[in-house]
Amino acid sequence: MLESINKTIKILYVEDDDIARENGVEYLENYFENIYEASDALSALKLYAKHQPHIIITDIQMPKLNGLEFVQRIRKTDSKTQVIVISAFSDKDYLLKAIELQLVKYLIKPIKENELKQALMSCMESIESDTSNIIALNDESTFDMFNLTLVKNSQIIKLRTKELDFLVLLLKNKNRYVTYSEIENSVWFDSSMSKDALKTLVKNIKTKIPKELILNLSGTGYKIDL
Repeated sequence: MLESINKTIKILYVEDDDIARENGVEYLENYFENIYEASDALSALKLYAKHQPHIIITDIQMPKLNGLEFVQRIRKTDSKTQVIVISAFSDKDYLLKAIELQLVKYLIKPIKENELKQALMSCMESIESDTSNIIALNDESTFDMFNLTLVKNSQIIKLRTKELDFLVLLLKNKNRYVTYSEIENSVWFDSSMSKDALKTLVKNIKTKIPKELILNLSGTGYKIDL
């Protein structure tokens, strides 16, 4: 998806550090033709109004108006624009706020090229499919498919590795039952899966997400009912 220069997607890059911004724009020029840059959020709001970018990449720590406040203003009228938030801090409050603002990919500095590329590809997939990486499980719970974060009543709920793999697998295939063999290959890829182990996994994850969402079809597998 990022093998050639994209001439339709418009990107707004907001960063108050001149060197970081120059490096970021230089990297983006490898993949996109339409790139707009701003050194602060107030200037970025003017560029946003003028160009209506498809993707915004913004730092959090900026003078006058921080990155999350900037995104908050945009979200008042626009729920579609994809946003990548960059922060020097892996602060839970920042992450929770980013999830509340929807369609947000949250990256921690120093940003690795493969992480930014993955975030950009995820943004483009969301634009193409008109979907969000934030999936509502019910009124109190959401799961962030990009940041792999479960939030319930504004609290981050820790998932074990296999619980996370199982939930992601079901969400990626939410329109059908995922077979036992698929679950074994994806969740127990490094070992064999026993019936008891699977039952225990399902029991544990039902304590963390609405238990009625997980459906079982005997002899077939499991499905998430959304």
